[in-house]
Amino acid sequence: MVNGNCKPMKSNLSGFHALTAKEKLDALREFADITDEEAAILRKTGALDISKAEMMIENVIGTTEYPIGVATNFLINGRDYLIPMALEEPSVVAAASYAAKLARAMGGFTATSDEPVMIGQIQLVKIKNAADAKKKIKGNKEQIFDIANKCDSVLVKFGGGVRDVEVREIETSRGVMIVVHLIVDVRDAMGANAVNTMCERVAPFLEEVTGGEARLRIISNLADKRLARSKAVWSKDQLGEDAIEKILDAYELAANDQYRCTTHNKGAMNGIDAVVLATANDFRAVEAGAHSFASRNGRYEPLSKFHKDEEGNLVGEIELPLALGLVGGATRTHPVAQIAVKLMGVKSTKEFAEVVASVGLAQNFAALRALATEGIQAGHMKLHARNIAVIGGAETEEIDAVVKKMIAKKNISVSSAKEILEEMRK
Repeated sequence: MVNGNCKPMKSNLSGFHALTAKEKLDALREFADITDEEAAILRKTGALDISKAEMMIENVIGTTEYPIGVATNFLINGRDYLIPMALEEPSVVAAASYAAKLARAMGGFTATSDEPVMIGQIQLVKIKNAADAKKKIKGNKEQIFDIANKCDSVLVKFGGGVRDVEVREIETSRGVMIVVHLIVDVRDAMGANAVNTMCERVAPFLEEVTGGEARLRIISNLADKRLARSKAVWSKDQLGEDAIEKILDAYELAANDQYRCTTHNKGAMNGIDAVVLATANDFRAVEAGAHSFASRNGRYEPLSKFHKDEEGNLVGEIELPLALGLVGGATRTHPVAQIAVKLMGVKSTKEFAEVVASVGLAQNFAALRALATEGIQAGHMKLHARNIAVIGGAETEEIDAVVKKMIAKKNISVSSAKEILEEMRK
């Protein structure tokens, strides 16, 4: 890196972690030629102030913001919900709201979810006799339960804790490995901290009884014992038979082509991630679990499925793992996340997962409908037009006029925005 004075700079900033947020930013100003105006932007925080941010991650220099929108019209298991969604992509909130509105005519979404059970993995290597090791582990389940549950008396008090122990033998290029799964009910937490602690505590005991050595001791993000499902019906009278046929053609491509299936699942995750992010949950874990689950049968498959019922209505269903938390972590630290949870009104992680799965299904349906009928760009670009106008140089008082003219010309682009501005300013 070379700064504006042509002085080479290095990234190994000694003692950087010990500096205050302001001092860190001052150091970076020299490294990257950050201007006074840019530094002021980084120092400006919203609901999440610097002191709280520094408790969440390391080397904090500022915070960032996503727009938070509210998806309306959701009727899930007979109850109305307003859904907070944090993301940068236009049309997602509007599309989810519209899909939910259409679904209301047929009763909205019906959702279910499994108990909030997570899997902790303990890897054992240098096992001399795998069969004997597995037998000893299974024979000591009760002691494993006792060691693990003593790690979190609060979790146990609220009805959580270890539910089972599973043992797997895996052949690898480095020899046979034993992987022990702790099956843990984490109640209203996402569960990573509780499960990881349990794995750490149980590992020495497993080494003792098997004669092996423990390596990894960590939660799995393939939460396939913690699935959420949602189902909705969209009326043929509202959609039209032609639109339903086109949507089913689009779905079949996703079911049979990995290139399309990847984007199909991204359509569902647009909605899911937006709610997960708004509530400061771990969207990376949710993404990893979803895509792993989509590959569970040896090929990458759609998370959602669509078909016609006997009356010719469109039926959509979705199933995926959703490891979400309402207690602990950033959800309890971030003030905006707390408000987002309050807005939804969910009281348990099971209910939370059912809501999120329903949003994913709604978003997926909306994307399929748009793609199969008028095309994805028609609505997306109209909503994106305001961003385009700003990029083209429009001031606040000019934006609406520029957007209106671009839509009328059917040319939503930066060059079009610049041409319109030039004409308007003459």
